[in-house]
Amino acid sequence: MCVKVHLSSHVRSYTGGQAQVEAEGGTLVDVMADLERRYPGIRFRVIDEQERIRPHMNFFVGGVLARDLRHPIRPGDEVFILGSLSGG
Repeated sequence: MCVKVHLSSHVRSYTGGQAQVEAEGGTLVDVMADLERRYPGIRFRVIDEQERIRPHMNFFVGGVLARDLRHPIRPGDEVFILGSLSGG
């Protein structure tokens, strides 16, 4: 299934500056694998060596925070990959 993926500025350098792209997949694992195929390097920016979402990155699927890469993607869902902001 094709899904719209919205990207924060943290990862847009991998997509040539595009804020929205499309990817195929039924779970976040699948979507990230497709994004990596299309935009090499993007996966490592958001997923660590232990196959976990990096602490400073957030995934929202259908408006719900998803911290598990096995989170399902349903028809009509959109995925947002956002970086956390911090400061003082």
